[in-house]
Amino acid sequence: MEEILIECSPGVSGDMLLGGFYDLGVPKHVIEKTLACFGLENLYYLNLRESKSCSIRGIKIEVGATNQSIKRDWSSIKDLILKAKLEKQLKKRIYEVFESLAIAEGRVHGIEPEEVHFHEIGAIDSLVDIIGVCASIEYLQPKNVFCNQPTLGRGYVQTDHGKLSIPSPAVIELLKGKDIKVISSIDSIDGELSTPTGIALLINLVESFQTPYKYSIDSYGVGIGNLELPCPNLVRVLKINTNEENLKDKNISPRYEEICIQEVWIDDQSSEEIANLLELFRKEGAYDVSSQIIYMKKNRIGFSLQVILPIEKQDYFRNLWFKHSTSIGIRERKQSRWVLLRRKGECLTSFGKIKFKQSMKPNGRIYMKPENDEILRLQIENNKTAEEVKNILKESCREFKAFEDWK
Repeated sequence: MEEILIECSPGVSGDMLLGGFYDLGVPKHVIEKTLACFGLENLYYLNLRESKSCSIRGIKIEVGATNQSIKRDWSSIKDLILKAKLEKQLKKRIYEVFESLAIAEGRVHGIEPEEVHFHEIGAIDSLVDIIGVCASIEYLQPKNVFCNQPTLGRGYVQTDHGKLSIPSPAVIELLKGKDIKVISSIDSIDGELSTPTGIALLINLVESFQTPYKYSIDSYGVGIGNLELPCPNLVRVLKINTNEENLKDKNISPRYEEICIQEVWIDDQSSEEIANLLELFRKEGAYDVSSQIIYMKKNRIGFSLQVILPIEKQDYFRNLWFKHSTSIGIRERKQSRWVLLRRKGECLTSFGKIKFKQSMKPNGRIYMKPENDEILRLQIENNKTAEEVKNILKESCREFKAFEDWK
């Protein structure tokens, strides 16, 4: 199954994305059929025409209302979505895009999402863009959707709420708390390069904002934007096939994850008891544990203990602290971390079969080293230094046989 790579060059909007998917090969009737499920077939006209931006061809989308434009609030749009006769996954995609926009605008204006009543999600062109792009994804059924880092732009934009600075408050709210790196501006170009609708589509439909290290391109489509820029204003939508070494389920190396860090200071347990406590934490699934000597109140010598653990085990480890230590309080915080994908296995060497582990660098290169326990064993058995053992292993190491998948 193919993947999709969205290239924001430099920014993104709903109509540019829809133009790119249409140019890629999504039939117009797929878009129109989905819109008809919402009862919108007589409320708009859709023109998909060849256009150019700085001599680069693509498809420009023109959407208009056949009658007076109706400004809908999130409550009425939600009702439209829930009543539409669509596949469950497609309905879910459309709902989530609109919901994220409504929540963002609600927070910006200090009102409930259901009360949000504004042009950006209510006008017929935004309805066509969001529903059309979600229908395109459903039609193509990509295994993964990647995207590069979009450029937001700078300056000011005129909206129904008046003149707003770029990036708009809604774009900032949409991106807040998301692990998505963006580019503020390029050169001296002014203007809104990424719209709230475009950003809402990306954060809900894209699995990874890191482009694959290696891939082949099967086909592509180009969507042209309305802004006249000194550089091409377009979005490219590519069908690609990635190298399997770059993709491990839904993750790319390095992998992002949330972790929990718990810490206590103890001055009334012996060093033996502290050592046993740390070993217990390791056996119960902590990623890592550490301790250091500290001076506490009344200059008593104590221990500062820190445990890094999976976020889902934080409740379980709280109980371990209170059950097996004398601490009457725990400091706890959530953090994020990036870890390289890794796996364990073995290699045939001149010493025989030796356990190794591999890690994948961000550029896709594989780094491999022998397990330290194996090096120590070989030192003792062969009366050699660690450096001598490592050199022999490096020179004689053959093909790696994995014991597990990348994780």
